[in-house]
Amino acid sequence: MPLVPMRQILDEAAKGGYGVGAFNVNNMEQIQAIMQAANDTNSPVIIQASRGALKYSKMIYLKKLMEAAVEEFPHIPVSMHLDHGNSLDTCKQAIELGFTSVMMDGSLAEDGKSPNSYEQNVAVTAQVVEYAHPLGVTVEGELGCLGGIEDGHGAGLSAEEVDEHLTDPNQTEDFVAKTGLDALAVAIGTSHGAYKSGRKDPKTGEMLPPKLAMERIHEIHKRMPNCHMVMHGSSSVPKELVDIINQYGGNMPDTFGIPVEQIQDGIKHGVRKVNVDTDSRLAITGAIRKVFVESPEKFDPRDYLKPARDAAYEVYLARMKAFGQAGHAGDYEPMTLEDAKSLYK
Repeated sequence: MPLVPMRQILDEAAKGGYGVGAFNVNNMEQIQAIMQAANDTNSPVIIQASRGALKYSKMIYLKKLMEAAVEEFPHIPVSMHLDHGNSLDTCKQAIELGFTSVMMDGSLAEDGKSPNSYEQNVAVTAQVVEYAHPLGVTVEGELGCLGGIEDGHGAGLSAEEVDEHLTDPNQTEDFVAKTGLDALAVAIGTSHGAYKSGRKDPKTGEMLPPKLAMERIHEIHKRMPNCHMVMHGSSSVPKELVDIINQYGGNMPDTFGIPVEQIQDGIKHGVRKVNVDTDSRLAITGAIRKVFVESPEKFDPRDYLKPARDAAYEVYLARMKAFGQAGHAGDYEPMTLEDAKSLYK
């Protein structure tokens, strides 16, 4: 099975009322772990690469790894997605390499940090849609700005600034209509990375999860029930994974993620794509640290990358089950990019 357009995966998820995990990758072990989990749960899946990942792995290597993934598991619908594209040129490069979906993050300027105006966002997102849709390629856009900075993107907003840049439900219909995009990333208080919250319990001093504006997702879904929404920064940052890192020499205090229950609430209200990156990074790092501490004589990369891959696999497996995509890989006949062109005529 060739890579499929993300639009089909999201359309089918909407029909089935489930969400699909979009997992960021940088290397072979992550791709292998994702595909094994997708196979073992019979799940359609979105594999995505940020600009930072493409710089690290070089686009051509990542492309070949993806070709190997779909060749090994031809029965699994897989979309390859560019995460946080910062310009039309970046999106073009990804499409030329065979990505079946791209995100144009027009909420930020090309530096990936400075917030754009609404008009600038509309203009650059519409440009990418105009280029991608005739090729059958799916386009995701973003309205509002996410906090945190990871892989060179993210506005790095304070808690107060995040509140000012949440997605305005009153703009969503206009934004979707003017851009023609397929999926809308919403800013509801999530952020990239493992340090998602500065909130503390005033009595105990314990860290609290980020305060999410879930009512905005509910409102957008009420206004546009057919709009495929995307939750970015949706790693749950499990305490047990952070504890392993810290137990074996790490130093990661005050981390907190997004409770799975809140993601599931989003899925019930139109969220179809759920971005997860940090959780697998935590699992990989903890597994490697454990080997280095418990077996300091080890020097073969396979001795620590195999347990790292296994740890990431467990994360992907759990998320695929939690988001509801498990069991749905064989529900539909996969489209090609050529097929998807007809969606946009």
